[in-house]
Amino acid sequence: MEENSNSMDLLNLQEFDEEALKKESEELLEMRFLNGENAVFSRTAGGFLALKTTGMGEKLSKEYARVGVYLTFPLTNPEEFISIREADEKAKEIGIIEKLSQLPEEQQEMLREQIKLRYFMPVITKVLDVKDEYGYAYWNVVTTFGACRFTTQMSGDAVIHLSDSRLLVTDIDGNRYEIPDFYQLGVMERKKLDLFI
Repeated sequence: MEENSNSMDLLNLQEFDEEALKKESEELLEMRFLNGENAVFSRTAGGFLALKTTGMGEKLSKEYARVGVYLTFPLTNPEEFISIREADEKAKEIGIIEKLSQLPEEQQEMLREQIKLRYFMPVITKVLDVKDEYGYAYWNVVTTFGACRFTTQMSGDAVIHLSDSRLLVTDIDGNRYEIPDFYQLGVMERKKLDLFI
């Protein structure tokens, strides 16, 4: 009899977990749009971003002490479809800002600051040298943040064409650099990049 009771408890626990999982899945699939009417962003004492939401379905009013800002289209459309997520390891999405311009100017600037921190990407203004050794390329460049040396792999997608002239370079540590217009570089600089073009 006791064994049967334990089986029933286990069955009830599984049903409860299944319901909780179903509810969480539905919440994840529900798209919530944030704008100046239902969301207020503020800067915390530590320089992070906090959020207070109002009138969003079941969650009429909720405060988040810290949130993360993620771009859906970081290279092509950085001012639209911005994902706001909880700042824990799960990074559960709270909502989407369809257009940054839908928020008050002061809040737009707060979000832009957070975006610049997350998507730090120096622009390469001059290619001093690129050496190929043992399957790696060793770069010596000047960026908008000063002189820089980094290493990329020769194979794979270390250098991606974003357009006919725009390049994205990713080093072995995952840092990204942009060359906005390959053809604006000098002839000798372009020659050094022949390995990747």
